Amino acid sequence: MLVVVCPGQGAQSPGMLAPWLELPSVAEAVGRASQATGLDLVAHGTTSDADTIRDTAVAQPLLVASALATLRAVLELDASAPLGASVADRVDVTAGHSVGELAAAAVAGVLTDDEALRLVAVRGAAMARAAAVTPTGMSAVLGGDPEEVLAALDRHSLVPANVNGGGQVVAAGTLEALAAFAAEPPARARVVPLQVAGAFHTEHMAPAVDELRAAASAVTPGEPGVTLLSNADGSAVAGGADALARIVAQVANPVRWDLCCATLLELGVTGLLEVAPGGVLTGLARRTLPGVETVAVKTPADLDAARDLVRRHASSAVPTSASSQEQSS
Repeated sequence: MLVVVCPGQGAQSPGMLAPWLELPSVAEAVGRASQATGLDLVAHGTTSDADTIRDTAVAQPLLVASALATLRAVLELDASAPLGASVADRVDVTAGHSVGELAAAAVAGVLTDDEALRLVAVRGAAMARAAAVTPTGMSAVLGGDPEEVLAALDRHSLVPANVNGGGQVVAAGTLEALAAFAAEPPARARVVPLQVAGAFHTEHMAPAVDELRAAASAVTPGEPGVTLLSNADGSAVAGGADALARIVAQVANPVRWDLCCATLLELGVTGLLEVAPGGVLTGLARRTLPGVETVAVKTPADLDAARDLVRRHASSAVPTSASSQEQSS
């Protein structure tokens, strides 16, 4: 059973698309994504510096475009082929971390590529505006006793915005509170500031929820053709409308990636493919999903390993609709 996972903000790095754009299909897909988002994603993926792509309004569209384009490369799909309909016989489950959930919704067929890209452009810009109101940020907390970590966050008025599993929690709040927390970390815990520009998945993002909800109201979501897990509680979404509503609300609520991983274990997933810019979620999977084979897609050099993983692990054994049952029979 194969899961495709899509990384979230902080996974981006300067020049990450440069080797990919040598593939005509990826270049075409990224060009289409630039049109959908109104951003020059080719430039942002090749020549823009770290500060430029740290901007939430740039980072989020860049990540979703990269995820969708590189999955198409793995599956050898035309840039214009409907993604959801094309993957149902090769992908069983999909999930995305934070903004990666919009890419996962396109993988599942809930959104088209263009819908996901237009929504992520709104999401990124709205979250950037919300983040500009108060200086806020996020820091990864690695290790430590879980109860002691949560108690320390509470003392410093910080929120566990991402509970990732594997001994990793992401704290979010004002820069002042994060600095005080880092100066007095919990025992046996390491605090690492993240390359994000705001306290995402907290009440600081409430204005962005309203903007994204307004944009999402113009979209008629499709029904998932593969199992799509929600960041809210790790459960499979009940349908397209449920998926879209959860994606909107998630902007100001914690990401429970630990619960997504628990569901993957319950489902019996055997292979995990992380699309570009892969690495972060694969690292977590190695600590939280024992026995699950993983491949992180970072450059085109990883395509052969990714395609081999798909061939050996895809089962289409988790149908979520009549169409997926037909495609897997």
